[in-house]
Amino acid sequence: MALFAIGDVQGCADALDRLLEDIRFEPSRDHVVFVGDLVNRGPDSVTVMERVLALGDAASCVLGNHDLNTLAVAEGMRPLKPRDTVGPLLASPRAADWLSWLRQQPLALSRDGYVFTHAGIHPSWDTSTALARAQEVQAALTGDGYRDFLAAMFGAEPALWQDGLTGMDRLRFITNAFTRMRYVDADGALDLEETGPPGSQRNGLWPWFRAPLRRELDETVVFGHWSSLGYYTRDGVIALDTGCVWGGQLTAVRLAPLPVISRCILC
Repeated sequence: MALFAIGDVQGCADALDRLLEDIRFEPSRDHVVFVGDLVNRGPDSVTVMERVLALGDAASCVLGNHDLNTLAVAEGMRPLKPRDTVGPLLASPRAADWLSWLRQQPLALSRDGYVFTHAGIHPSWDTSTALARAQEVQAALTGDGYRDFLAAMFGAEPALWQDGLTGMDRLRFITNAFTRMRYVDADGALDLEETGPPGSQRNGLWPWFRAPLRRELDETVVFGHWSSLGYYTRDGVIALDTGCVWGGQLTAVRLAPLPVISRCILC
């Protein structure tokens, strides 16, 4: 069995089809983990959802910020913005099934020596802590009060993690760390404004995976979200968002059993 990871698809169904063909993905034999942002901004989120769900147990997914935004729009907690392209998905007769499936997906998962998440792992957390934090948000998303969570999850505060955080402040920080994080300061406070590649940020900010306080992990972190970073394989991470929806490429890596092999397909 081969284990693959695929970067941000964002509704680029044709690129996904070509990529799965190119890596010779076989659902009866292989497994693929999508690192979030399956939908939105691209031309065909409907077909992406059809393809991913058709893979059944051969596919896993972690939630990205665009997936969460789609859930919030579907529940009337956010307006559909001009650049959002999930209108056909929300209007589909299968929308309820797809949205229910998305709501069941985690913010982080661990498999075969890798930890998968959309934006990364906060530098102050080890793997077990990160997975426990992700489970807190998953419980909120799958519980009876999930609409309350979706209504209150947006915002940049609190920026700094404290173990004593409670309620929506706690859940909002966890959500931002897993789905929106790129840079942090020396104390680990999130900066959600800077989006450029490393080296373009303001003084006093570090990419989360180079933060001074970052805990050493035994696992490699596989993530997407950061298209200006692109394909990156140092510092104990593998970054996979190569900007397919922006005219770049959709990237897959084979993680096991062979050494990492990348495959990039133009959107």
